[in-house]
Amino acid sequence: MARVRLPAGAFSKMDEKIENKGEQHTNAVLKKHPEAKKKFNFNYDKHYGKLFLIPVILMLFSVGYLFYFYSQTGEFIIKDVSLSGGTTITVFGNFSDTEIQSLESSLMAQYDDISFRRLTESTSGKSSTFVIESQEGSEKITASIEEILGIKLTQQNSSIEFSDSALGESFYRQLITSLFISFVLMSIVIFILFRSFVPSMAVIFAAFSDIVMPLALIDYLGIKLSAAGIAAFLMLIGYSVDTDILLTTRALKKQEGTINERIYGAFKTGIFMNVTALAAVLPAFFIVTGLPDSFRQIFFILALGLVADIINTWLTNASIIKWYCDRKGIK
Repeated sequence: MARVRLPAGAFSKMDEKIENKGEQHTNAVLKKHPEAKKKFNFNYDKHYGKLFLIPVILMLFSVGYLFYFYSQTGEFIIKDVSLSGGTTITVFGNFSDTEIQSLESSLMAQYDDISFRRLTESTSGKSSTFVIESQEGSEKITASIEEILGIKLTQQNSSIEFSDSALGESFYRQLITSLFISFVLMSIVIFILFRSFVPSMAVIFAAFSDIVMPLALIDYLGIKLSAAGIAAFLMLIGYSVDTDILLTTRALKKQEGTINERIYGAFKTGIFMNVTALAAVLPAFFIVTGLPDSFRQIFFILALGLVADIINTWLTNASIIKWYCDRKGIK
């Protein structure tokens, strides 16, 4: 069979013709349907101001709800007995679901400020332990439990803890003070690092929003915050400023590429950090059933804060940085 030899460069010419035909076809489609180009081409320079409105609305709504909550309760959070003082009774034993449900409904009817939690075994999933918290005295709660269950609470089948309200209030004030000092010190470090008012305030505002938004949602859900929950908000300060410092440093101190390319590069790195942290936190909250409530509360608050950080870093902080660079002529 005779072999056909193509002239040198034939394949490259064929590729060039195919590419040209492809470009001609694409241009013809865009000319005939100009809306197709708009559909797939997001103009960040034009819309970043609109994106900024989303977190601002969420922030205003969160602040408004916190003040509404304060007007109704006199507090910005719902404190558990570790912060407000009261009695914590843990009962162990083999109780049926009917007995536990009867105990819970009876106690809820007798006391207004009582909370009831079941602790399930990680292997069988059965509720063998339950925890009761109330600001009432331990003797009164214990008598009610013994009457409903028909048993005597002893050191073998129960654990009773009582914390004084004055001690809990003092501990709460110390935690809030440490949270405030941590935020102030973080703000000072940010101002020293960037030495510019607008970028520094953008980072501080994003970190503040990362605390306010989860707090408003926690109040809305009626979750009682413990000392571990306050510690989780302390951790959020560190989590939130990581991505904000990454974004601001890439945008203002790097020279390669345009400002949009630097913001997008920081976004790819930062969103990977957030998703990785969420992948570590969420399974521990939803899958691991044997964790103490304090650990679960930490994981839940961190998850809320990480989601808020995605919104506040890449919609709030990025929009402010973009506006600042355009105003200063930073390309």
